[in-house]
Amino acid sequence: MTKLPDDIGINTLLAHAGHNPRDFHGFVQPPVVHASTVLFPDAETMLGRKQRYTYGTRGTPTTDALASAVDALEGSAGTVCVPSGLAAVTIPLLTFLSAGDHLLCVDSVYNPTRRFADGLLTRMGIETTYYPPEVGKAIADYMKSNTKVVWTESPGSNTFEMQDIPAICEIAHERNALVMMDNTWATPLYFKPLDFGVDISVHAATKYPGGHSDVLLGLVSANEQCWEQLYDTFLWMGCIAGPDDVYQVQRGLKTMGIRLARHQESALEIARWCEEQRGIEAVLHPALQSHPGHDLWKRDFSGSSGLFSIVLQGEGPSAGAAFLDALKIFGLGYSWGGHESLAVLVNLSDRTVTKTDYRGPVIRLQIGLEDPKDLIADLQRGLDAVRALG
Repeated sequence: MTKLPDDIGINTLLAHAGHNPRDFHGFVQPPVVHASTVLFPDAETMLGRKQRYTYGTRGTPTTDALASAVDALEGSAGTVCVPSGLAAVTIPLLTFLSAGDHLLCVDSVYNPTRRFADGLLTRMGIETTYYPPEVGKAIADYMKSNTKVVWTESPGSNTFEMQDIPAICEIAHERNALVMMDNTWATPLYFKPLDFGVDISVHAATKYPGGHSDVLLGLVSANEQCWEQLYDTFLWMGCIAGPDDVYQVQRGLKTMGIRLARHQESALEIARWCEEQRGIEAVLHPALQSHPGHDLWKRDFSGSSGLFSIVLQGEGPSAGAAFLDALKIFGLGYSWGGHESLAVLVNLSDRTVTKTDYRGPVIRLQIGLEDPKDLIADLQRGLDAVRALG
């Protein structure tokens, strides 16, 4: 990558980070390299591995372009590209946990992360304890002598609780534990975990970096202390992302700043509208002053994305189903971060220590790039359907 000035804006960085067109005959985008075998010019080079590329699993110009761009955004020592957001969760946990270790995991975690901890990590002899997201420095009360990793996610999945990441990092590091963070919601544009003490930053690049609901990819970025061990495990696991998927995300990064700004603007407009509506009990969006974690969000984050939840006043799953079935623009589907708006009924039955008693169904909304007025009209259709239940 060409050396860029230090004082450029985020969209300039996104436009130019990761590759130098002069390395590829002037073409703006790097090539999509489909590679397994790499040839060496002679035996000495082959035996000494004295060239940048030696085999497809160890990187290509395509993966280097994306990893370099993400390092520029994260301030990380290195980044690996893996086939999914869940793989981005599992690889660092497998890297730094062994039989007999203890994992502390936030209770508002992405559900597949919980299933991995309760399933495979348990089989490996690794104990997991779940802690309340608001715990802050009191994380010390949950730590054990064998606690090796503290897993964080801020805001939390589906209910958007905020965590005091610097406080947690301070305590964890005093106890010789690493801190990992799922930062998919904010992306490094709105929160840079390593700047706040986090050791490993994880993203489902399926979401905002990809941006079009057509690719699966995960990114894991590490600080200097953790990079070499993370990279070794990545190679051992053979968990390699395909070049076409990597290219799509690399291309998506170029417009992520513009798209994310629109997601943020529309989501805030719609969230504020939701706060005023009869039929909505609460709006769970940390950028709203009404949110319990708003002060933490305002202190540490520079923006918000397009994902938040609402709590309906109607009771039972029938109210949630009526709301969803009345929608005409919002799609009913999992994932988020694409150009289209989505809605899902949230299931919180997996929580173990944060049993908030929401009075009605929780609906998670992904606000896409459509016109907000059309999305508001669609949400009104949903509220009218719940009201019609009587």
